[in-house]
Amino acid sequence: MPQVLEDEYGGWLSRKAVKDFIAYADVCFKEFGDRVLHWTTINEVNILPLGGYDTGITPPGRCSQPFGLINCTKGDSTFEPYIVAHHLLLAHASTVRLYRKKYKAMHHGFVGINLFSYWYEPCTNTIEDVKAAERAHEFYVGWFINPLVNGDYPEIMKENIGNRIPNFTKLESKRIKGAFDFFGINHYSTLQVKDNSSSLEMKIRDFNADMAATFIYSGDKFPPTQLEVNPMGLQKLLNYLKESYDNPPIYIHENGQVQPRNGTLIDTPRVEYLHAYIGAVLGALRNGSNTLGYFAWSFLDLFELLGGYDVGYGLYYVDLDDKELTRYPKLSAHWYASFLEGKNTSGVFGTMDTYETLFTAY
Repeated sequence: MPQVLEDEYGGWLSRKAVKDFIAYADVCFKEFGDRVLHWTTINEVNILPLGGYDTGITPPGRCSQPFGLINCTKGDSTFEPYIVAHHLLLAHASTVRLYRKKYKAMHHGFVGINLFSYWYEPCTNTIEDVKAAERAHEFYVGWFINPLVNGDYPEIMKENIGNRIPNFTKLESKRIKGAFDFFGINHYSTLQVKDNSSSLEMKIRDFNADMAATFIYSGDKFPPTQLEVNPMGLQKLLNYLKESYDNPPIYIHENGQVQPRNGTLIDTPRVEYLHAYIGAVLGALRNGSNTLGYFAWSFLDLFELLGGYDVGYGLYYVDLDDKELTRYPKLSAHWYASFLEGKNTSGVFGTMDTYETLFTAY
């Protein structure tokens, strides 16, 4: 959101943002439509209202106590995330409508939207925890996908949130339903979910309290310096999208392993992670998932949203002490290139020491 529009009318809190976003998208389609076929309107659209308007940890840093994770000077965590999400959906749907009406016949492209999603696994097999995991999927994924597939928010969200979540008019519902050519998914790991139905008794609630579920994070720090390898989480997520939303086209826009940026080029955990998760995609495809593409995050080490320069996801190491910012391929870069070239990589892990020796010699 340009700062000038944040200052002028409050950014995504205002319905005016919908009109300005459409104007911005129109310029993009006009200038780059002859070269760009796949458009994603908003990245991690479900994280934007939560980070920016509930916890306050991302721009514009709005929240209210006791829900904010920072000392916000303004905001209301109880309803602002839902207002912002509503305007984001309207902006996206209107942008899809614009492209189909004005540019589709000319450029033959596709327009989608991106969501961040863990796989949410019940902490126990009790009915309460199983239902809590289902609510987590509805709140984090269904919040945006359900309106675009079915024309309205999930029933459990409307029930728990009440009049704090906006209503779609009949015309808006009609225009939002089907306003996508694909969904982009950013997925990294699995979370365990525990029931927290007692939060619904709170007089003042935010998104997490409305969801009535608690996430169990593994590890001793957040953000983590290395992710657990749980590829079945991705396979289950793709199967869930297939079963719950009529098997929409899916692109995995981000998936990768984080590690401390210590200069090592022997990133065996990243190779193991990519090998396992790409295998999970294959499993989902064999089960009928309409997954059309996979992108590893990331091509090179960069400034990460949460970890800054302390961690990296890159297949290439970037030497920040070198004024030329020289890039060096890691073990994962060579493995991934071999995979893309169709070479047999399935036996890599039985001979990893040999593989690393060859890489070092290279």
